[in-house]
Amino acid sequence: MGVDLLPAFVRDHYEVHEWKHACAILRQDFPNEWQDICALLTQFRLRKSWITVGGGRKSQVSEHIDHALYARGWQEKQFTTQIRVDEATRDTPTHKVDCVKSRVALEIEWNNKDPFFDRDLNNFRLLFELRAISVGVIITRTDALQGIFDGLGRGSSYGSSTTHMAKLLPRIEGGGGGGCPILVFGITPKLYEEDTP
Repeated sequence: MGVDLLPAFVRDHYEVHEWKHACAILRQDFPNEWQDICALLTQFRLRKSWITVGGGRKSQVSEHIDHALYARGWQEKQFTTQIRVDEATRDTPTHKVDCVKSRVALEIEWNNKDPFFDRDLNNFRLLFELRAISVGVIITRTDALQGIFDGLGRGSSYGSSTTHMAKLLPRIEGGGGGGCPILVFGITPKLYEEDTP
């Protein structure tokens, strides 16, 4: 079972990893969110124009994924949390999660500095322990895309210390997400599409 539950297109076009039965939990307990994620991943293509144009605050890849999910009722969310000991209360705010719907949290890490993975996983761990989320999902890029970046003269913009699969997996396998079920999708060269002359 596990990743076999995903549509064939997703299994064939993404590098997929799961921990703690994330696929089964999503499909069984959150069927609408499961369908949203599968539909997004099936229609997504990595456009050449998104790579060749320099970035700003947020990449066009992240913007595209965000907007596709927002159109399906997902939202960016910062959870308000507190710790109370006797009469003393202390705020413990979380970082904003890119996309949240129901009890599913999804982060897009296309080309940030790799410590952003630590932030995301710690957020998933904390929110899971507080019973605010049931599953965490991360969409990132695979190491295999580096050849495309290099061929387009953009390789230096996607350095080894930025967010990609080789930087994420050791963090999860080392327990970075705690007990939170996690599902990871890596965008592969199979999704690359030349949309500019």
